[in-house]
Amino acid sequence: MAFRNFKMVGYVIYGRGSFNQLDEIIAPHRKAGAPMVFLVDHFFEGKALANRVPVRGNDKIIFVDVTYEPKTTYVDSLANQLKDEFGTVSGVIGIGGGSAMDLAKAVGLMMNNPGSSADYQGWDLVKQPGVYKVGIPTLSGTGAEVSRTTVLTGPTKKLGMNSDFTPFDQIVLDPELTAGAPANQRFYTGMDCYIHCIESLTGTYLNEFSKSYGEKALQLCREVYVNKSGWDADSDDKLMMASYAGGMSIAYSQVGVAHAVSYGLSYLLGTKHGVGNCIVFDKLQDYYPEGVEEFKIMVEKNKIDIPQHICAGLSDEDFDKMINVSLGMKPLWENALGKDWEKIMTREKLRALYELL
Repeated sequence: MAFRNFKMVGYVIYGRGSFNQLDEIIAPHRKAGAPMVFLVDHFFEGKALANRVPVRGNDKIIFVDVTYEPKTTYVDSLANQLKDEFGTVSGVIGIGGGSAMDLAKAVGLMMNNPGSSADYQGWDLVKQPGVYKVGIPTLSGTGAEVSRTTVLTGPTKKLGMNSDFTPFDQIVLDPELTAGAPANQRFYTGMDCYIHCIESLTGTYLNEFSKSYGEKALQLCREVYVNKSGWDADSDDKLMMASYAGGMSIAYSQVGVAHAVSYGLSYLLGTKHGVGNCIVFDKLQDYYPEGVEEFKIMVEKNKIDIPQHICAGLSDEDFDKMINVSLGMKPLWENALGKDWEKIMTREKLRALYELL
């Protein structure tokens, strides 16, 4: 196709307290004897939110470990556990940050697709629709709630299951759920959104669709992180919509250098996505001069420490692994640097960039 035929999320509900409608929303999708499975960020185990999950019949809550970003082995084990226990399920509902939502998308797909999730790391490799999938963010910024990918670390690469079957059928955007998130974590995921916008708006793939959403998301990020003197409920409202719009901006565009380099860090060192993006973006003055300058202002204003020297002491073999993963993200590099990106971003140049981190 000359133009991308973009698959969007099926249904969206937004508003404070909208989580209370979850039972009503998922009821029509229940199948006799097949449970709804709730994959809930382990942060909420024993907390009030876990008691609000509308469990019925043989529904199951699994508190998922998101200490590290999702691995294909974890996705496969969860999907196989559910197949062994129930055969099939009515749906998979992810409640948490980007990792919990990505797990829900991936497990939902693997309920109906054979083999390992590692077999589907790439673009348009998924052949069968998954089960019904719902995403409920409790952190804002990643855009995982609207993206057509679920980012996974596999045996040889860190790459998403990018497909038209990946997006959620339903998302519930309730800013109340993000209140009280740890300040550092909130900043890192918020910066994921900010960096999405900078990379999208300066990329070669940009068109008016992406630009419209990207500019609005960027405006909301600035209102929250630059203009405000403290965090309040209005900040949660704005950042949740920034995350949604930032994710939509990427749909017809792509991210760029920060994400491509960050993927290598995550694959080798297990660096979390938002933190990794901040570590990299902090050093990208040559690629995004205005964005990096503003980023540094936001870091200082919000009193955030960006980790430094995380690549010190790595071996040549380690650097090669990161470089291989990073250079595998071809659409990201092309968006950032154009069709001749391979002549611009050589292995030597990328190695020098990693050595700065």
